[in-house]
Amino acid sequence: MKVLIIGGGGREHAIAWKAAQSPKVGKLYCAPGNAGIAEIAECVDIGVMDFDKQVAFAREKEIDLTIVGPDDPLVAGAVDAFEAAGLKVFGPNKNAALLEGSKSFSKDLMKKYGIPTAAYETFDSPEAALNYLETAEMPIVLKADGLALGKGVLICSTREEAIEGVKTLMLDRQFGSAGDRIVIEEFMTGREVSVLSFVDGTTIKIMTSAQDHKRAKDGDQGLNTGGMGTFSPSPFYTEEVDEFCRNYIYQATVDAMKAEGREFKGIIFFGLMLTEKGPRVLEYNARFGDPETQVVLPRMKNDIVEVFLACIDGTLDQIDLQFDDNAAVCVVLASDGYPEHYEKGYPITGLEAFEDNDGYFVFHAGSKLDSDGNIVTNGGRVLGVTATGSDLKEARANAYQAAEWVSFENKYMRHDIGKAIDEV
Repeated sequence: MKVLIIGGGGREHAIAWKAAQSPKVGKLYCAPGNAGIAEIAECVDIGVMDFDKQVAFAREKEIDLTIVGPDDPLVAGAVDAFEAAGLKVFGPNKNAALLEGSKSFSKDLMKKYGIPTAAYETFDSPEAALNYLETAEMPIVLKADGLALGKGVLICSTREEAIEGVKTLMLDRQFGSAGDRIVIEEFMTGREVSVLSFVDGTTIKIMTSAQDHKRAKDGDQGLNTGGMGTFSPSPFYTEEVDEFCRNYIYQATVDAMKAEGREFKGIIFFGLMLTEKGPRVLEYNARFGDPETQVVLPRMKNDIVEVFLACIDGTLDQIDLQFDDNAAVCVVLASDGYPEHYEKGYPITGLEAFEDNDGYFVFHAGSKLDSDGNIVTNGGRVLGVTATGSDLKEARANAYQAAEWVSFENKYMRHDIGKAIDEV
């Protein structure tokens, strides 16, 4: 098979790495890709939102399967464009990707179908939102309705912070049109867990659990980012939690989308909060999480292309999804100053150390080849260094050891990824 992957981050590198292991794959392309992906796939200079060029390329190269990685093209209708051209593509179409594309839609869906989540209100005007905050209990959570690179969530401890948050989202438009509508919801406390799943419209198969670290600095301080590291499995995702979620959240979401005429085929990412009253849905994503993918896929036993095809063909019930009985930790190496201001273009050294070390992986997120063919930094999150181990503590030690193999100017990382496992 000829396979095309749309995207160019750490998530897409992990997908490409896993897809390259499939005996079904003869040739792998990635648009636009990055310097790491270029080692296992032919990178094509086509942007993630340029659907016309993507479809033309797929036709020209007779691509058998296209995999759409990021949220923006999914929400904008990339899958629809490929399907309209009669091409096989993995991912939800536009009307199903709204599950991630609109916070208010997903919250209304959960309310309608009794899927446990935080209490909330939706606002289209800053005036109405500010009036609501006058009597609302603090702390409180503000969410931009649309896509905001995983950063459009503000946790406000005081009324003053909440008022400033409304201004940031709706008046200053820090996240553009994503903040034209906002959701204000109750603040929940508990452990956060990420659970990825494959869905074929009817059947859902749950992957292993993971936990992300969103804040930029140690101790969960600093600004929200796209993710500074993650570990899998989560020791807090117990059999009891799993049973509850299977009974009241996972299948219920798939059935709700189908009942709404929005049959979902692809990946549903469940962001969960394990509260004292039981698991609650924090958010849905309509694609693989980043960097959760970098710890989940190295533990997956199945041929991922086989699973993708089963989702498309509606035969996921025939797949026995399996994961290794081990653990994985990913530490993101970022450019100092991320997620605000940072420099790029610095040479990256030490990557060759991963070539001869089983159980150690480096997934490129923001890298490129310069004019001399050297790999240089090209983003805020530069690399995801992942390592496996027999348990989480060993995997964590291995990941931090491997993070020291790599060097570039202004390299920055958190030093407490997975520290919560020490409390178990």
